[in-house]
Amino acid sequence: QVQLVESGGGLVQAGGSLRLSCAASGSISSIFSMGWYRRAPGKQRELVAVITSGGNANYADSVKGRFTISRDNAKNTVYVEMNSLKFEDTAVYYCNANLKTWSLDRPRDYWGQGTQVTVSS
Repeated sequence: QVQLVESGGGLVQAGGSLRLSCAASGSISSIFSMGWYRRAPGKQRELVAVITSGGNANYADSVKGRFTISRDNAKNTVYVEMNSLKFEDTAVYYCNANLKTWSLDRPRDYWGQGTQVTVSS
């Protein structure tokens, strides 16, 4: 089966930086995209950034210019470097991968458990 494990969350002061990592492991045949979503208290989950296996990246308007997503296809790992963090960035950040396994033909989404990012004002 597939497992996504996030790391790098924590407490940071406004204006600071954090780097999140997510490694996918298991019986993976093809990853179409990997990305980051977040859910702040009392709000819906929203897209932060996503990147395809070909390197095309999309960002939420709220993080564009501050966050950078990247990936290492050989390691099935996605990163997001978060700079100039704001209090509004405080949320649980979830790793997402759209992929196929060796045993299933149909691609589907997999999710990590989430990592807390807290930005102090």
